[in-house]
Amino acid sequence: MPSHLSADRPAAQPPPRGPVDALISQARRLKGDVDAVRRGTPDDATDPRERWRRALYDLALHQLDDLDQHLAQLRDDPAPVPGPSGPPAAAPEPHPDSLLARVGSAEWNLLTDEVSWSGELYRILGRDPDAPPLTLDELPSLVVDEDRPSLTAMVTGCLVDGRPIDGEFRVLRPGDGVRTVHMMGEPVLGADGGTASMWAVLRDVSALRRCRRAVSETRDSLHHHRHAAARTGHRLAAGPQEAGPPPWHGSLRLPPDGSRVLDIAAAHLPASAPAPVDGDWYDALELPDGTTLFGVGELTGQGAGAALDTAMLRGAVRGMAMTGAEPGPLLTCLNGLLEAGAQPALGSALCLRYRPATRSLAWAQAGHPAPLLFRDGTGRALDAPRGVPLGAAPGSSYGQAEETLEAGDLLLLHTDGLVPGHAGTGAAHRLLPLAPVLAGIRTARDCVRAVVREYGGREERTGHACVLVARIAS
Repeated sequence: MPSHLSADRPAAQPPPRGPVDALISQARRLKGDVDAVRRGTPDDATDPRERWRRALYDLALHQLDDLDQHLAQLRDDPAPVPGPSGPPAAAPEPHPDSLLARVGSAEWNLLTDEVSWSGELYRILGRDPDAPPLTLDELPSLVVDEDRPSLTAMVTGCLVDGRPIDGEFRVLRPGDGVRTVHMMGEPVLGADGGTASMWAVLRDVSALRRCRRAVSETRDSLHHHRHAAARTGHRLAAGPQEAGPPPWHGSLRLPPDGSRVLDIAAAHLPASAPAPVDGDWYDALELPDGTTLFGVGELTGQGAGAALDTAMLRGAVRGMAMTGAEPGPLLTCLNGLLEAGAQPALGSALCLRYRPATRSLAWAQAGHPAPLLFRDGTGRALDAPRGVPLGAAPGSSYGQAEETLEAGDLLLLHTDGLVPGHAGTGAAHRLLPLAPVLAGIRTARDCVRAVVREYGGREERTGHACVLVARIAS
């Protein structure tokens, strides 16, 4: 980063290679030591303490890897930012996970109104490399509404008061969701003491923020687990059915303050006669990149043991989703988790990830009925990718399907038992005729209520069931 003392200072000289090589060696040794300790810790995704520890190790390794690459760039003295004549010439595309692909630079010359961006900055901000670089007045147009005031305040403080910039903002990249960018900048003063230009280095820190959020999520899960354990005796004494899902869950609007909202609601339907809680579950949460994960599933077994196993499974799903795992790989990991358990279990699951920027849906299934898509008064089951039940076949991998949705579309997910006496395609054939009824309902919660009115009071239901509705509200 250039100093703000003078605009015509001589170029900084690269540091001697010897000391930097020594620092690189130290960083790599430390990275190897941390990785060795991490690999030596139990890989138990059902234990909240171990999930928290491994999340911290992952965060440390991520930061050490960045340090290694920063020092390598310092040693090799890479080329400076290209001149203000326009975007740089095409260069080989760096690997998306490399530091080179995540760090860009720019200069805004206030005297000539010229702007220069490095090629990496175009990639970080999702801009067409043939488009002109944005001025400081235009830059906020890429930033999400909530972060524009803070970016404007940082730039103003730098240009007017000579304060360095050191802050973050989020950008919405076309087709790629929200990314977090860290910006460090300094003013460059002219001979008259006024600000002549501003330099900045911008870094895509989305992966780092995901790691930190995973640490926070697993820490919160650990605290919750400890409190839950303290109450276990009371809960079991009161009856294991208390460990089941809540009767209603909704309506959730995700993201809560964005466009193209997904309206979600769900219900847990009890057995017609008193019965221990079983492994039926549903869940939905907003992920750090602005997408939404939701799904349903069931584990074999009944009673308090099944309820606790199901809670751990949901925690594992959430933890893996927070690290960015897509539905197919997520179910592959979940299958391995169930295989490695001290008491292997069987189960089925649907896992879906909705990207609001493109209204696209990625989904995978593990021996579970496919989601039902209702559109314009008609319904159909989505074509399912490959997927065997969880815990049924060691080493299985799970396929993933894509679906483009439209405003007003409705997805219905359920577990076996929703339609008594019918499972899989048989249940779908009973549910699809609800399409005209659901077409006239505006909210996910009211859609769930319509399904429950139709099937919730069946006296012949011998077990529990779950139903979840997700509606593209805008």
